[in-house]
Amino acid sequence: MSTFGIIGSGNIGSQVARLAIAQGNDVVIANSRGPETLADLVAELGPRARAATAQEAAAAADVALVAVPLKAYRDVPVEPLAGKIVLDANNYYWERDGRIEALDRGEVTTSGLLQEHLPTSKVVKAFNHITAPTISTDGRPAGTQDRRALATASDHPEAVDLVTRFYDEAGFDTVNVGPLSESWRVERDRPAYVVRQNAEELEANLAKAPRVV
Repeated sequence: MSTFGIIGSGNIGSQVARLAIAQGNDVVIANSRGPETLADLVAELGPRARAATAQEAAAAADVALVAVPLKAYRDVPVEPLAGKIVLDANNYYWERDGRIEALDRGEVTTSGLLQEHLPTSKVVKAFNHITAPTISTDGRPAGTQDRRALATASDHPEAVDLVTRFYDEAGFDTVNVGPLSESWRVERDRPAYVVRQNAEELEANLAKAPRVV
């Protein structure tokens, strides 16, 4: 059993919290509005969940998930996440986040930005290219024909291993994209984004993704 620190309680964050609890873990969840605004969600999640500040969620975490608007990634606590695996579900929506020129030019990735912000953490891409409702409806047992696959990427093999196990228990196959520098292949507007694909289809789409859209 581990404690998942969920930083960002929106659609993706709350769904991953449900998965973590279903797999026997505890959850400490935070948002930008304060723990008191999470009372209904925590009540729904049950006794394995509690609300906290982002700092507290990061400190309590054995494993963390960051699922905040990309424009807020610099608000993620740094020191409490040192040495920890941090799942990154962020996506770049310039309409919401404002223009980030390095992303527009294809010079960096969204996960790379978070890794730069968290230099002593082990950032791994996860759950960014699936719509929130299908996280809890598309999972299938291992070995099921045409099982949906999700991608991951990290500079840290142990982080990829953790996400692979987490995906599998949630009902998804895993396709490892490689290092964070390759995680652009699964970002917004690429062929793999929010499309249901099995592992073979996902690998094919990742391979043909254009560098700049």
